[in-house]
Amino acid sequence: MRKSEIRVGLLCAAVAALAAAATVPMAQQPGPSGPPVVLHAARLLDVSAGKVIQPGEVLVEGDRIKAAGQSVDHPQDAKIIDLGDVTLMPGMIDAHVHLFLHPGAEDLQTVEESEPWRTILAEQAARADLMGGFTAERDMGTEGAGSASTAVRNAIDRGMIPGPRMRVCANAIDILGGHEDANHFNPAQHVLSNADRANDAEQIVETMREQHKEGADFFKIYETGPDRMVDGEFHTPYQYTEAQLAAAVAEANRMGTNIGVHAQGEPGTLYAAEAGVASIDHGTQLSDETMRLMKGKGIFAVPTFAIFEYFAQHRDTQEQAAAEAAMLDYKIKEFKKQVAAGIPFAVGSDVGPFPHGTQARELVLMVKYGMSPADVLRADMINGAKLLRWGGKIGELKPGYFADVIAVKGNPLEDISAVTRVSFVMKGGVVEKQE
Repeated sequence: MRKSEIRVGLLCAAVAALAAAATVPMAQQPGPSGPPVVLHAARLLDVSAGKVIQPGEVLVEGDRIKAAGQSVDHPQDAKIIDLGDVTLMPGMIDAHVHLFLHPGAEDLQTVEESEPWRTILAEQAARADLMGGFTAERDMGTEGAGSASTAVRNAIDRGMIPGPRMRVCANAIDILGGHEDANHFNPAQHVLSNADRANDAEQIVETMREQHKEGADFFKIYETGPDRMVDGEFHTPYQYTEAQLAAAVAEANRMGTNIGVHAQGEPGTLYAAEAGVASIDHGTQLSDETMRLMKGKGIFAVPTFAIFEYFAQHRDTQEQAAAEAAMLDYKIKEFKKQVAAGIPFAVGSDVGPFPHGTQARELVLMVKYGMSPADVLRADMINGAKLLRWGGKIGELKPGYFADVIAVKGNPLEDISAVTRVSFVMKGGVVEKQE
């Protein structure tokens, strides 16, 4: 056996061992030892109230926030970190990421790159996202790398590598010949799907149970695709019926978790809302009835503008770029209707096909296309925490919450682009970045 084969074999064994091991529950992770820390800055964001306090301070003891406000107690043994003319705010939350993707041909990287190599790249992606100010994320599918995402999550939880708090789902679930089923390759080559196939309710439940066994925190289902514009009208076929999705939701509820669906338009988005999924991701087209159900059931829309913008600017031909631009224009118009309807939003960027660590652009675009900065920040942190099932633990600077704190240059309520200028990152009381 060659040395390269031995190294790959050892790496595969290590990845498998991490994936199989149970993750340490977030509430039980040991906090950092040492004296209390007081963070001082010119401003502090009160996310819930949508206002900035001047100045701002946060007292951190271990991995938790002890106090936050205009001023806090300064214990005699406290370490004081004066961050200057910045705004303290909770770590951002990205509810739609792909750690196992990077810029380039998505279909080819999943075929040409080994799972061990993709896992190494995913570790680098997690670090980049954390340095970008995202202290919690939901990975929406490894795109063919199976449960390797559980290894990355577990390694982060154990302090082996830097990264956000992660909710992971392994592969997405898809029908035979569906959205991610290697449809454009030579069938004789038997190229594997980037998702786990399930064609009916029974198979969906069976697949969910297998993914849960392998460590998945939640489940992702492809409900629509492929998408196209025809004479200015949006078209996308659905993949599962409402009854099939309802069976999946019931199974997720039994496990104490939830489901996010890739659903671009009708009637798939309606079926997802009727079934009671936790989030409808992309959601380019939502009917009045779908929005009524989402509002009544508290189903979050996750628009993912950043990936649409990136694709409109990075395609191989002008024809492809024009098609993506037309899709983005349609999405913007529909988003304005969704904002007016008052449906709940969370923030997800679909980062992976564009560079990790740059996805704060998503918040900028949501403001650009119709939401106020305060509403976008609430959608990101408060709604994001609820969607990731960490409500009351992250997303605000409050006593008892985890000390996930970042600092940005500027006031995000006055200029939302401040969130793209992160100068300080603390996660669980540990300083990960300080400029």
